[in-house]
Amino acid sequence: MKLIPNAKQVAKKSLSLWVNRIAFALMILPEVLYALTGIDTNPALLFWAGAALYVAVEISRLIDQGIGDRASSPAIVMIVALAMSAAPVPPPAFAGPVSEAEFLQEAVPLTSSWEGKRNTAYLDKIASPPRWTVCYGETRGVKQGDYYTDAECAAMLADGLVEYRNALHRAFTPETLQNRLTPKRDAAYVDLAWNAGVYAISRSTAVRRLNAGNIRGGCYAIGWWDKAGNRRIRGLVLRRKVNVTYCLHGLDAAELAA
Repeated sequence: MKLIPNAKQVAKKSLSLWVNRIAFALMILPEVLYALTGIDTNPALLFWAGAALYVAVEISRLIDQGIGDRASSPAIVMIVALAMSAAPVPPPAFAGPVSEAEFLQEAVPLTSSWEGKRNTAYLDKIASPPRWTVCYGETRGVKQGDYYTDAECAAMLADGLVEYRNALHRAFTPETLQNRLTPKRDAAYVDLAWNAGVYAISRSTAVRRLNAGNIRGGCYAIGWWDKAGNRRIRGLVLRRKVNVTYCLHGLDAAELAA
């Protein structure tokens, strides 16, 4: 295997090679930024920028680059600028505080999918002390023999989730309530509180990170709540994975800048 006769010139001036280098830089940029600053970048924007640069590489292979006669840097700048301008910027995932209706639309299906429903009151012997429980884990005012329809259970769950949400929101800063919660993220945090308790979650790393603007870090910290009695529980592991997925949904530059 031998180098081409003008290898040095090609390495310096080849349009396709320079576009390739820029594409590689874009690929590693998010990891470098996160390692140095802890700042997450917009994955959607970088994906489309990389795709546009790949197309630019294909096009540049067909262009007479005049290697040996003149440098192609003006053409490089033009193609990169076109590639970057063609990359669509995703819209913000939210526009202000999440309404109660938007929250419930996400939270009721999420929490009900993990909480077993029993229409007739039963004695929960695992609780300390044991208590009469009904529907999706409701205990307040429940007594032996109580029965609720599916609609009544759904309404009871919605009321309970709103109550937990209002309590948990006291732990969030105004900036978080205004700019860092989407309906899905709101539902993920409240589902965690429903499962682990408002008091504990209000003081958790997941909430502290979110309040500090580290949205992705806060979402990942939700996943730590997968133990009971210092032992990882498979059901909790699966539930937290869903919580984290909900929390990360829609993460974009607008949220990271908040």
